[in-house]
Amino acid sequence: NIEKILIDINQTMSTYIDDSELSLFNQSKFTGWQVLSEDLFHVIEHGNQISYISHGAFDMTIAPLVKEWGFGSNIRSRAIPSNSVIQSIKQHTGYKKIKLDTMNQRISKSDPIITIDLSGIAKGFAVDKIAQYLNELDITNYLVEIGGELIGKGRNAEQQLWQIGIEQASPLERTVQRIVSLENMAMATSGDYRNYFKSDGVHYSHTIDPTTGKPIKHSLAAVTVLHSSAMHADALATAFMVMGIEKSLALANEINIALYLIVKTNEGFEAVSYTHLRAH
Repeated sequence: NIEKILIDINQTMSTYIDDSELSLFNQSKFTGWQVLSEDLFHVIEHGNQISYISHGAFDMTIAPLVKEWGFGSNIRSRAIPSNSVIQSIKQHTGYKKIKLDTMNQRISKSDPIITIDLSGIAKGFAVDKIAQYLNELDITNYLVEIGGELIGKGRNAEQQLWQIGIEQASPLERTVQRIVSLENMAMATSGDYRNYFKSDGVHYSHTIDPTTGKPIKHSLAAVTVLHSSAMHADALATAFMVMGIEKSLALANEINIALYLIVKTNEGFEAVSYTHLRAH
């Protein structure tokens, strides 16, 4: 059942569970090949593909940087890390230090202390997995949502397509900016307009750029991605949030992805640009 699927995914991919498969990999200092379960390998391999097409904007190894900036699981005082601290942590991050052997479902790390965090992709995978389970049961109308990543198939109780509101990018109020009809489609959103801190008048986003090791500085406040796979949309939304407006639009155009951007302006927030939100 659905609960068992979620428990299994957690026991495989959670970094909060000390003996999950991923935690055990992270704790291991072994740099040789390690065989992974099918699901974990599948998610890491997909994440790696997104890392390559986004030139490292999506990177599953940057959790130590996120933690250093005080956004990790154990939020600490908001001291701004020095450049030397950032550089020393960055020596032990980088998606290229993870090697995959697809044929044998194996993984190795060239750096013994590098770790993988799947928070930018695992929720999407879980949504896809539950949707697949519902499909196998021949359920034709459903909406699956986990932490903002979702997939809609068929019709709702009113026999309409699933109507999903994209939230206005306001840190204070929750209002809907736009409604999207989901027709056999997944949708994922990433944004930083609620999760940030200010220090000496500077706004620090919780979205860390893996290249600089520092919070992003561009004006993209939120991005919503549509795709048939929630996992794909989830990881891309994370990547686009790092990349900013121009690079995101260029990549979306190149790989034919529908997306919707909310941008910070001097007057507040506005939805300036989106490739036509095709629902097919």
